Amino acid sequence: MFAAKTYNARRRELRTRIGQGIILLPGNSLAPNNYPNNAYYFRQDSTFRYYFGLNVPALVGVIDADSGEEALYGDDFTVEDIIWTGPQPTLHDMGAEVGVTKTFPLGDLPARLRKAIALGRKIHYLPPYRGETKLLLSELLGIKPGALHDYKSVDLMFAVAEMREKKSLEEIEAMERAFGIGYEMHTLAMKMCRPGVIEREIAGAIEGVAKSMGQGVSFPSIVSQHGETLHNLNAEGVLEEGRLLLCDAGGESLEGYCSDHTRTYPVSGRFTQKQKDIYNIVLAAHDHVARIVKPHMMYTEVHNAAYMVLAEGLVGLGILKGSPADAVAAGAMTMLMPHGLGHGLGMDVHDCEAMGERSFDFSSIAERAAQSGTCIYRAAWRIEPGTILTDEPGLYFIPALIDKCRAEGLYQGIVDYEALDAYRNFGGIRIEDDILVTETGSRILGDRKIPVTVEELEAVVGK
Repeated sequence: MFAAKTYNARRRELRTRIGQGIILLPGNSLAPNNYPNNAYYFRQDSTFRYYFGLNVPALVGVIDADSGEEALYGDDFTVEDIIWTGPQPTLHDMGAEVGVTKTFPLGDLPARLRKAIALGRKIHYLPPYRGETKLLLSELLGIKPGALHDYKSVDLMFAVAEMREKKSLEEIEAMERAFGIGYEMHTLAMKMCRPGVIEREIAGAIEGVAKSMGQGVSFPSIVSQHGETLHNLNAEGVLEEGRLLLCDAGGESLEGYCSDHTRTYPVSGRFTQKQKDIYNIVLAAHDHVARIVKPHMMYTEVHNAAYMVLAEGLVGLGILKGSPADAVAAGAMTMLMPHGLGHGLGMDVHDCEAMGERSFDFSSIAERAAQSGTCIYRAAWRIEPGTILTDEPGLYFIPALIDKCRAEGLYQGIVDYEALDAYRNFGGIRIEDDILVTETGSRILGDRKIPVTVEELEAVVGK
């Protein structure tokens, strides 16, 4: 938690941006795992925490953009609760920690909102992504769950996304602490990597690091020899000599800020020449992006720059023919890297992608945003000082995708499908770090470097 003045300033700015109406920011509730009293680990809604700071379930924040009133709604613990939880601070005391002086029982909120609605006041809320929150908003606002999307506040989506996009100094410091967690996770994974180890042994060990050093993982860890499967959460494989292990993992700092890194390395501790060739192409793209990122660039410019470096390397290996520019223009790289170069990072591992489109001019995509409940369209994203984004190029040899493209006659004269046959069992390689955009350029987050070159990895893996 930051100082109360941080949250006061954030709420004040949000109120100014919205101008009028009531801003409704529900926090997350506990979600039952397999019966009501056995819940999943609690994870607070990031936007609620951004403005109200509290990492406690079942709270709702309200900001009156007209009057300036700020309030927290929730229920104090009863004696019956305390038997199970121990003594807990009152809602009033928690509110005081984040600069909110007005607190009310949660049961008072429906009447307040009904009165506001009767007066014709706008209720601003973000598109909910959890079932429990959908039911709460439905009850509070008298809107059927399936219709909540139609009444979401696009103005609030844009305001929150713009504010959370640019990280303050204290946020950056929290993300540096998240990097420290990620560093320990990844270097432990490297040291554990050797033939005979089960993938989940590594996944379990590094997730324990995340829990011991912070709030836990920032997303479910990907630890797999099938790196060609982009989000492979199956970790039952036994590590085998000659294969590559892809580890995509990150941790959350105690303040709720994320890290996200990927490393790929040989189970044996030594790259084969074929693995080294592909790895160094991906590393060249990763390093090129880290060098060129600067304020005011369009995300698509950075993405395409990575594609060009990858294509140049693949032309050199004979997998692609002709010029790299022609391969990129034809879309051939989407077969070998079918994902974006990176994404925003902050309080969520895909920061703000729960609420609205990324853009440098949100008004230009208001119509699109009104139709969308997510923020996965990055074509209009301009990166600015304070933006943190991931730099994660990769090359993936996905037999099903290669076969589909070949059968459809795609990229003829550009892709050498016969040369690709030698890579059908290769897997995939991804390399990922987190980049902070500064006033004059950019830098990779962290006070040290997670081993990344062939030589660095071979010096650590399996040792």
